[in-house]
Amino acid sequence: MFLLRSLLFGLVFYVGSVPYVLAALIGAHVSRPLLRASVHGWSRFHHGCARWLLGIHTVVDGILPNEPVLFAIKHEAMFETIDMPRMFRLPAVITKRELFDIPGWGTAAEAYGMIPVDRQAGAGALRAMLTRARQMQAERRPIVIFPEGTRVPHGERPPLQSGFAGLYKLLGLPVVPIAVNSGALTPKGKPWWHSGTMTYKVGETIPPGLPREEVEARVHAAIN
Repeated sequence: MFLLRSLLFGLVFYVGSVPYVLAALIGAHVSRPLLRASVHGWSRFHHGCARWLLGIHTVVDGILPNEPVLFAIKHEAMFETIDMPRMFRLPAVITKRELFDIPGWGTAAEAYGMIPVDRQAGAGALRAMLTRARQMQAERRPIVIFPEGTRVPHGERPPLQSGFAGLYKLLGLPVVPIAVNSGALTPKGKPWWHSGTMTYKVGETIPPGLPREEVEARVHAAIN
């Protein structure tokens, strides 16, 4: 049953995504409002598909601030990455560079304000990421980072990537850590989802200006 529901979800979501991606691509060239409406509509469409086809309910445990902050979020599944535009107002999500090479999607993502990062490219890539993040900060948009750097199975606790501390220091923003349990709803190595509750657990806001060791330890504990 879970496999059949997941196959139906994949069919409906990916086929249904085509109009949103095309609209976003057009908007990237001619209309910012169209671009943003397409991205936000796609995120809500994904949320609806997960709710009605997979039986996944989404709840937020805690209060999400409205002011621009640096959101540091655990990354366990594709679910939370697509959910970001629905969760926040115009989030600038730090995303691996390879995704920007996807035809159509990459163009729209860059125009929307997503921030590419190539962790293998060294200091130059970090400087480019920081420049882009400062641009988004100037527009008073929240910055979203997955500080462990990649998706990890539920229950694993890898160390934070070094780029998080640099971003925290140079942007001077408060950090709001968020834990997720999306990985518990998709068995490791299996192509299907279980129904259940996907929870975003909002941790205590961490002020700017702390030493690197302290902010990393607090974020790592909160998102896990």
